[in-house]
Amino acid sequence: MTVGVGGSDAATELAAIVNEREAVPPIPVEEHERRIAAARALMEERQVEALWLDGSTNLAYFTGVSHGQSERMVGAILPKRGEITWICPEFEAERIRAMQTIPGPVRGWEEDESPYSLFVDVLRELQIGSGTIAIDDHARFFIADEIRSAGGEDYRFVRSAAIASHLRSRKSEHELALIRQAMRMTVKIHAAAARILREGIATTEVQSFIDAAHRKAGFDGGCPFNIVLFGAASAYPHGVPYAQTLKPGDVVLIDCGAALHGYRSDITRSYVFGTPTDRQRFLWDTVKASQAAGFAAARPGVACGALDDAARAVIVAAGFGPGYKVPGLPHRVGHGVGMDGHEEPYFVKGNAQPLEIGMCGSIEPTLAVYGECGIRLEDHIHVTETGAAWFTTPCRSVDDPFDLDRG
Repeated sequence: MTVGVGGSDAATELAAIVNEREAVPPIPVEEHERRIAAARALMEERQVEALWLDGSTNLAYFTGVSHGQSERMVGAILPKRGEITWICPEFEAERIRAMQTIPGPVRGWEEDESPYSLFVDVLRELQIGSGTIAIDDHARFFIADEIRSAGGEDYRFVRSAAIASHLRSRKSEHELALIRQAMRMTVKIHAAAARILREGIATTEVQSFIDAAHRKAGFDGGCPFNIVLFGAASAYPHGVPYAQTLKPGDVVLIDCGAALHGYRSDITRSYVFGTPTDRQRFLWDTVKASQAAGFAAARPGVACGALDDAARAVIVAAGFGPGYKVPGLPHRVGHGVGMDGHEEPYFVKGNAQPLEIGMCGSIEPTLAVYGECGIRLEDHIHVTETGAAWFTTPCRSVDDPFDLDRG
């Protein structure tokens, strides 16, 4: 039997989960203020007059307010100069004021009024009568369209990526500490989930345990990204629309993550319920080598796409692919991580964006063999002055995926 797989139950493992929420504190107000100052410097450089922060993770990144998005316009105008001004339904105004850590007027609109006209009015009050306005990349198209129709034809609207994504992709030391803590907490839950496995257990039961464990460990909520796959279903990177039950010899693939003080974990582990066959061992070792090659390619100045090239070359050399063909690696090798589970930068073929210190992302090659199994190993790196560092230690071997046998 694979070391660390089976032998326990959900109640025992859940009771042993320790709340580690306060091991790293949340981002302080001072860091939000530095982010705002950095955004304004970029706005000056790129001749952007104001940045609209929708109720998305961009709003949380700059202001510390986590609100969420709906059909109602909620967010903040961050001008190049002047106070941040909040726009929200009038019935939400007191709630927004209570959530504020970055001061600024809150402008409410009644249900029968146009928030888009209010947006244009606020710009003009800020002495912004024309020019370029960056719209949050997470905002829906109708927001920019309605603003234009409400009197915003004198403005040029652009995506916020050159400001918001640019800053968010280069993590501070505090952000790195939060991501590291979140990842390590999720790895512990992975190990606990492996211990509850038994013949006949359903994927849904394992998912319920993983969700409850993330809650008890102190994450912001449950586990919104929670994939558990057994056997042939593990060949499908984002899962299948039906539950499975565990059989001896099945490959187990679990991919899950949650938010800690707004910062995401995202870890995948693959192993065998039982003793790996020679074929399973070959597939697993190929993915392990692919992940190591992606890591070795990461250093400042290297194109993001080079990580995909290096990892994919190992898969192809083993006789799979080429390209995205299955059996093989059917997706990019990695994505950035932070306040969103997937964000810039993306480690995908052809992406010439150079890696910079503080950038973070997954290296998660999959070897998908339809009708047989899939193996994915996912850990995340951050770029350092000399190369890259792992947030979590990659799996040791298919026989000991959680590095438990130290004899």
